[in-house]
Amino acid sequence: MNVNTPKNENVCILIPTLNEESTIVEIIRGFKSEGFDNIFVIDGNSTDRTCELAEGEGASVVVQSGKGKGQAVQEAFNIIESEYVVMVDGDGTYLPSDVHAMLSPVLNGEAEHVIGNRFANYEPEAFTRLNLIGNRALNKLFSYAYRKKLNDILSGYRAITHEAIKTLELKETGFEIESEMTIESIKKEFSVVEVPITYLARHEDADTKLNPLKDGFRIGMTIYKLAKMHNPMFYFGVIGAVVIILGTLTGIFVVIEWIKGITHLPLTILTALLIISGIQMFIFGLMSDLVVSLHRETMRNLRSINKK
Repeated sequence: MNVNTPKNENVCILIPTLNEESTIVEIIRGFKSEGFDNIFVIDGNSTDRTCELAEGEGASVVVQSGKGKGQAVQEAFNIIESEYVVMVDGDGTYLPSDVHAMLSPVLNGEAEHVIGNRFANYEPEAFTRLNLIGNRALNKLFSYAYRKKLNDILSGYRAITHEAIKTLELKETGFEIESEMTIESIKKEFSVVEVPITYLARHEDADTKLNPLKDGFRIGMTIYKLAKMHNPMFYFGVIGAVVIILGTLTGIFVVIEWIKGITHLPLTILTALLIISGIQMFIFGLMSDLVVSLHRETMRNLRSINKK
């Protein structure tokens, strides 16, 4: 058993929960055995004994005022005052013993936001084939949109400094919260690193709350829409590409019909408008990218001046 060091006293273990009575006791005891006594459970109005069991293990428990994991995390961040926060899911898929690897970069000043990479070591049953495909697709989308190579932006195991938390502008209320935290950290130019962790198969009595298709689509849309203020060339480029492809398809149809001696004047005009609009989207994206780059450089200089 690890002793509670002065650094550990500055760490709050944040556990968002919803009907986790089958795993919450083991998780709290696991973190306590690693030397962490400041455990904060933010509960999403569980209908089982999650809150009762967590309080019985000495954790601070608050029932969230709204709905959704994202809302719970935001509410908890407004309450917690500890210098460092470790966020971990309450479903028993993460090991409390990995907390030291998670905290090491932030405690040593090497990073402000640490993400546990589940793909470094996971049990065969931990991911379904659909989960794996979806996770890898969303990570690729993130890499293209934010020009940052990360392997697991959806991980629920994170360590982050209090200073970074107070700077993040979080708005998503659902399972998009992990991707939004990552995106906000990149936008604010925080140092973000990944560390390998172990990811376990879900407890047999713990049901998943995530819908792979519905929530996966919402996460993908969050990654895309938030790129507007960080990488507008990507954001508007996607729109431009779609519009040009539509214009090209209608144009091919118009040409084929014209060869047959059939003229479609309205469709021809539509084709021209689509292609021109698509090109304009690319130009608009390029101009916006220049503005964002200038703003980013200005903010970087201001932060540099304030540090002096």
